[in-house]
Amino acid sequence: MCHLQLRTLLFVAWVLGYIAVLLGTRKMWTGKYVRSPLARSLFMNMISESEESGQETQEWYKCSPDLLGEVVRPLFVQSHLDQDTQAFLRRSIEKSGWMFTQFYHSFISTVLSPLVSRTSINGFLGRGSMFVFSADQLQQLLRVAPEWRGERLLDLGAGDGGVTEVMGAHFREVYATEVSPPMKWHLQRKKYRLLGIDEWQHTGFQYDLISCLNLLDRCDDPLDLLRGIHRSLVPSTGRLILAAVLPFQPWVEIGGKWQRPREHIKVKGRKWEEQVTNLSNEVFREVGFEVEAVTRLPYLCEGDMYKDYYVLDDAVFVLKPVEE
Repeated sequence: MCHLQLRTLLFVAWVLGYIAVLLGTRKMWTGKYVRSPLARSLFMNMISESEESGQETQEWYKCSPDLLGEVVRPLFVQSHLDQDTQAFLRRSIEKSGWMFTQFYHSFISTVLSPLVSRTSINGFLGRGSMFVFSADQLQQLLRVAPEWRGERLLDLGAGDGGVTEVMGAHFREVYATEVSPPMKWHLQRKKYRLLGIDEWQHTGFQYDLISCLNLLDRCDDPLDLLRGIHRSLVPSTGRLILAAVLPFQPWVEIGGKWQRPREHIKVKGRKWEEQVTNLSNEVFREVGFEVEAVTRLPYLCEGDMYKDYYVLDDAVFVLKPVEE
């Protein structure tokens, strides 16, 4: 009995200590990540107007066209902070202030992270939603009107389906792949047609649009993946929309651990524009694609108790297959 009480006390002490560390960390990050009510209010007002969105958000879309290759330069599409992006930021900021929820999420993540992938943890907790592009940004890249409809969309590595929903509004049939069981549940709940990771290439039909969003640097065989996409698109009219985080740093998560992929894509260049040019002129051409449009967008993810949101630097390409 005494032994059980001692274990209970130790567990309670550990939980209290854990919470104290989280509170201390939160306090340390307060000023930088807009935690005070006044700063939060000012920031919410700031992002409500795209023309006064602040230096940070302006940098998300900045490109120096002179640094792009001659072939890529005329294909660049300038994007801007729009209403859908602002709405995602507002939701992320609001959620990051739900302290009890954030404590619970942090505790569960700490317990499960040695055993389960970060994606599955987020799916289980219903957190970590991603934002790649808005409906307007998608239409601008694809050069389609809001009422345009295609036949089939395939979203590879669809996560919780948040970005799938933006694209799916333009298609009669929406298919998705995902390896995380909790994320699969989210996709099934949204009525998307789930395909296995080895099934989507062997359905007997082809797709009008395939999306490969921030997946190229998280898979073992990226070039083989691109070749499979090429084979699976409707000839001539099919398109691939591909997002890649730059600088390109490929890692694969297996059982909560990160390791280098079997097949490594070497992307040359130090600046965003140089890597975009290298991907366009060498990597994509090698597997039978040419660039139709490219833009610079922030890859946004809902935050936690440490940050209101997380942001990475994305290059988003529209690629068309070149007939051999």
